[in-house]
Amino acid sequence: QVRLVESGGGLVQAGGSLRLSCAASGSTSDILVMGWHRQAPGQQRGLVAAINKGGSTNYADFVKGRFTISRDNAKNTVYLQMNSLKAEDTAVYSCNALGYGMNSWGQGTQVTVSS
Repeated sequence: QVRLVESGGGLVQAGGSLRLSCAASGSTSDILVMGWHRQAPGQQRGLVAAINKGGSTNYADFVKGRFTISRDNAKNTVYLQMNSLKAEDTAVYSCNALGYGMNSWGQGTQVTVSS
C-alpha cells in the first residue's frame, strides 16, 4: 500500500495562486496514476487532474488553462499548481494513487478562495 500526505492548502483571494503537494511513501513503485480530486460542500468528489507514470496528463474542463499537474518521480511527489483561482474552486482537495491492486487516498487539504 501507499501512504499519501497532502500539503499546501489554505485561504487565498480570487485570482490568486496556490500549489498543492502530495508526497507518497510505501509501495511507490506500484503507482501507475496519481491524481487530484476535489469535493465541495454538498457535491460529489470529482477528478481535477491526473498524471500517469509516463507523464501524460488529464484535466477536468473547468481547470484547463488554470491548473497544472506535475510529478517528481525521484521524490514520489505530485504537485498541483493552481492559478487564477475562483470562488467556485473552494473545496477539499484529495490526492489519489492508482496502481496494481492499489487505490489509495490522502486525508485531503482545504482550499478556500474568497471572492
